[in-house]
Amino acid sequence: MITRQRLAAGVCALLAALTAGIAFPTGAVADETAEQAAPKVELVLDVSGSMRARDIDGGSRMSAAKQAFNEVLDATPEEVQLGIRTLGANYRGNDRKTGCKDTAQLYPVGTLNRTEAKTAVATLTPTGWTPIGPALLKAAGDLDGGNGTRRIVLISDGEDTCQPLDPCEVAREIAAKGIGLTIDTLGLVPDAKTRDQLSCIADATGGTYTSVQHKEELTDRVGQLVKRAADPVVTPVAVEGATACTSAPTLKSGLYTDREEFGQHRYYRVDVKPGQELRASVSVAADREVNPDYGVLLRAVTVHGREIVRGEAAGNGRTDVISTGLRYPKAKSDDENAPAETVCLQVSNSFSAASGVKTTPGMPVELTVDVVDGPDQASDVASFGLGRGWWLLGALVLTGFLAGVLWGWVSRLRIAVWRTN
Repeated sequence: MITRQRLAAGVCALLAALTAGIAFPTGAVADETAEQAAPKVELVLDVSGSMRARDIDGGSRMSAAKQAFNEVLDATPEEVQLGIRTLGANYRGNDRKTGCKDTAQLYPVGTLNRTEAKTAVATLTPTGWTPIGPALLKAAGDLDGGNGTRRIVLISDGEDTCQPLDPCEVAREIAAKGIGLTIDTLGLVPDAKTRDQLSCIADATGGTYTSVQHKEELTDRVGQLVKRAADPVVTPVAVEGATACTSAPTLKSGLYTDREEFGQHRYYRVDVKPGQELRASVSVAADREVNPDYGVLLRAVTVHGREIVRGEAAGNGRTDVISTGLRYPKAKSDDENAPAETVCLQVSNSFSAASGVKTTPGMPVELTVDVVDGPDQASDVASFGLGRGWWLLGALVLTGFLAGVLWGWVSRLRIAVWRTN
């Protein structure tokens, strides 16, 4: 029994040491704390005639929205620049062309004067059409400029009535500009078509969709989204990959966004100095209906096309985003003046559009690049991810072998003694 306990303790100690050895040395992290402009939020409120409906806690949808706005305005962080835009608030007629232009900025994006903003909201009366697409385009313009967080919070109770300007396509166009603007949507007692449309708008920009049935839900969710804008984030930088490594843009550590067509290859270049490690990851979002069974491939290759390392992932239609990554450590050099190696990152996908679905613009791509100090022995990192844990693994195997031999010898000795007695 004592022998077994000692063997078990020895194995546990070796496993703990192996776990510690597998961990890679901590490298330098890209600086993400650079000073940014003040976060901006624009609340876009549907004031169309359907907002008169009295189906939210015994009151109208409009009164629920006003109450939510008043409470959110009181709780808005000081650093957030907030504005309010309406759609369907002014035109009462039946002319579709005029009704689809009915969007106006009720309160300009800027330092918040709570009294003025509340007074402006109090004057709203449900009136006309539902031009969601035009309102989103205008709201994106209201938030233009600066490198801080930009967020549109759309609150609506019905489908856009100004087709063929599809608000989902408008959201995709906004996302394609790579300006880091997120659209969150809230549906007030929505039907299936409204829910699908608002979900599509949010998905196109990486935002969220929330179905709302009660006043408290509306107030809490809008407040969360406004406060979220004040959280420190890394704003993606728009970049355009090339079709060949030779003409690809050179990237430094950071977060980048691009668009990639179905089945396309995109190239980006990264310089890696001796003693550094390249860490890269890519996510491709299926922002429209695609056929099942698809994949994403991220390869690190030399300028001559030789593959260094790859990361790949596959999906079957159960998720809207698919991601993969890779690591490439470059060994240290005795030559202090040794040049950096140019590594080409190739991003490719095997998505295909479903029947009748538009293929342009391409799907959203988010690429993360981080060049950090490499481990002491770069070659170890490529050894199946075990790093410096290899020698510990060898010690564990050897110890297990010796323990087995010893245990067998002890067992045979005990049997021999038993037979003799």
